[in-house]
Amino acid sequence: MTKSLTVLGATGSVGASTLKVIAHSPERYDVNALVAGRNVDALAKACLETGAKRAVIGDASKYEDLKAVLAGTGVEVSAGREAVLEAASQKVDVLVSAMVGAAGLEPTIEGIKAGSNIALANKETMVCAGTIVCELAERHGSKLLPMDSEHNAIFQVFEQDDPKAVDKVIVTASGGPFRTSTLDEMRVATPEVALKHPNWSMGRRITIDSASMVNKGLELIEAYHLFPITADQLDVVVHPQSIVHGMVRYCDGSLLAHMAVPDMCGPIAHCLAYPTRKTAPVADLDLGMIGRLDFEKPDFERFPALSLARKVMELGDGAGTIFNAADEVAVEAFLGRKIGFLQIPELLEDVLNRLHTQNMLDCSDQLEEILQLDQVARRVANEVIGKMAA
Repeated sequence: MTKSLTVLGATGSVGASTLKVIAHSPERYDVNALVAGRNVDALAKACLETGAKRAVIGDASKYEDLKAVLAGTGVEVSAGREAVLEAASQKVDVLVSAMVGAAGLEPTIEGIKAGSNIALANKETMVCAGTIVCELAERHGSKLLPMDSEHNAIFQVFEQDDPKAVDKVIVTASGGPFRTSTLDEMRVATPEVALKHPNWSMGRRITIDSASMVNKGLELIEAYHLFPITADQLDVVVHPQSIVHGMVRYCDGSLLAHMAVPDMCGPIAHCLAYPTRKTAPVADLDLGMIGRLDFEKPDFERFPALSLARKVMELGDGAGTIFNAADEVAVEAFLGRKIGFLQIPELLEDVLNRLHTQNMLDCSDQLEEILQLDQVARRVANEVIGKMAA
């Protein structure tokens, strides 16, 4: 059966993997729209390869360029924020939410309101507004399908019919490029070194977040909202091979683990085919060739973002908004060499401490308040960076 799709973030790393899955079995998918931020050429190429009916570019200044490239192809072209939201609001079987950062929140919510099932790769949607998103999904009959490798793994081994039998949900972490580095080595780390992830090929922000383990903190917050568990039931284990992507331990002592090669095409294919399974462009997992699987406890001193994430879960959605916004600003500042690597978690903690005392966190049921808080947190983060650089 053919499924209708819209892909938000079609030219990013997850978007590119989604297009690869579509190309593997094009007869299964009817692409309604592809949405990108600024990359006109990549978006146009993807539309022609997938037969997409519509191309949407978020940067309104790129409209004429996109229109010129796609002239005569029959692909409908639109641009700007409203066009992105309108494309997301068109009901499809699966809306792939793969835009980077908080910018993906509103389009994802539009998709939920339309009743589309959401293949969720934009973790910021749950970090910033998990309460709202879950309530809306239930109200509009929208299924949330976790697409991040860790959450997808947990989704596949989590017994939805018996959540009370769950003891622990364990998210795995590769440890990133600084798994064995000292604090002194991390203090002088350059963006070039931090961007060299040992296992995954990802976008710049998520790669830096992986290096600092902020990404794992965001994933803990997302898992807290996605699954019927308490914060105390969440745990992290470092697994450098990135073969085991997630585990669930049950009350009878059983530990169910999901294993696969580190390739985003796997979880993407699972979400697009759900509730069935289809072949995917993924290599077979050969444990004999791998030889060994290692696991370690995380180091909270070198990676304090994990502790900060637990604080965020205690404070609620507003704190998640602050945490995410400050991190987006911090990563850009680090990549721009305005702050050092270890100043990223310092900045996040500083911004959280400055804002959570101002009675700004009671916004779990108001999207507009969350969006306003996002802007406030970005402003405060930039102010803190200015003082750090002084």
